Amino acid sequence: MTLAVGKQPKAKKPVLLYRNCQRISSSFGVVNFQDLFAAVLLSHSSVLSLAIASLFDYIIGDPWGWPHPVRVMGWLISRYSQMAFQLFSHPLTLRWAGVILGIGLITGSYGMGWLIVHAANWVHPFLGIAIESILLASCFAARSLRAAAEDVLQPLNENDLVAARSKLSQYVGRDTENLHKTEILRAVLETVTENATDGVMAPLFYAIIGAFLPLLGTVPLALAYKAASTLDSMVGYREPPYTDLGWFSAKLEDILTWLPCRFTVITLALLSRKPGYVWSICQRDATKDPSPNSGWSECAYAAILGVQVGGTNWYRGVAKHKALLGDDLQPINSECIQQALQLTRYNFLIWLGIAIAILLLLGFRNGRSLGINLMTF
Repeated sequence: MTLAVGKQPKAKKPVLLYRNCQRISSSFGVVNFQDLFAAVLLSHSSVLSLAIASLFDYIIGDPWGWPHPVRVMGWLISRYSQMAFQLFSHPLTLRWAGVILGIGLITGSYGMGWLIVHAANWVHPFLGIAIESILLASCFAARSLRAAAEDVLQPLNENDLVAARSKLSQYVGRDTENLHKTEILRAVLETVTENATDGVMAPLFYAIIGAFLPLLGTVPLALAYKAASTLDSMVGYREPPYTDLGWFSAKLEDILTWLPCRFTVITLALLSRKPGYVWSICQRDATKDPSPNSGWSECAYAAILGVQVGGTNWYRGVAKHKALLGDDLQPINSECIQQALQLTRYNFLIWLGIAIAILLLLGFRNGRSLGINLMTF
């Protein structure tokens, strides 16, 4: 490489950052300028935590048998529900018990997340980033969702319907004993597209909100939403015995998921390169679903893939009809499910990339302002 006379090659950004920290620390007589350099890096702890947590979820996911916050939440919900049904029988008292359960678990999850992260930061900031990343990764379910789909598709692609039905029963609430191949594929696609919002995108949404509002924190907000989602999946049913106990949890989860669900649909529509068509299909069909969120999420994917979901499902021997979402342009197959998983991954990466870029930009501007103030002190 030929250099012009009198010009020097530009130093790389990390080197410049290190040299600036050394210059600033020297001007104040600080010998251990490495501490200042580490402090600047730690100013981007939210960015590091989001990136590392996303990588953990993609590579490791939730290994079976490992400790997990959702398992603790599920145990608490189960024990509390048993106690509530034993102590109360009147609908009104059960509703108040449901309010206490919802508020208690969500605020408790938030508080425990806040305490654990701050305690780890008190021991050492890098330990805080590690703990924050692990806890945050436990809130993302992208790999778990992909693994569940592949767990069912593997025997199904081998035409082993008995094994596919058995695997499917571990992930859905509908009766699976008599499902045909097309119905199993529909069940997998509906599970993947519904949980893409409340299991993947919504936790990321609240983690990002926490990154922009450090006083609230990424992990506490993500855990609080995860608690709301777990409550809805365990007690948020309209059917007995959870009609009264779970009404508050169901309503609250609908409210908390509404905004990230709409952002998810918008992002998917833009990814499809036919946003007008996707949005029109969602407006036509999604409103027919009793859920204000799952119908929109499923319908967006169905419109993009050119398939139709919904129809009659059986729960404990009782038929329940769900609204038809999307146009039946092609049959649902394994490739459609893989495409849905890929769309969710792209959606996740877009949100993550935009959030990290903005956080780095804000951090750079604040850090630059701090550096100028220190140099001119």
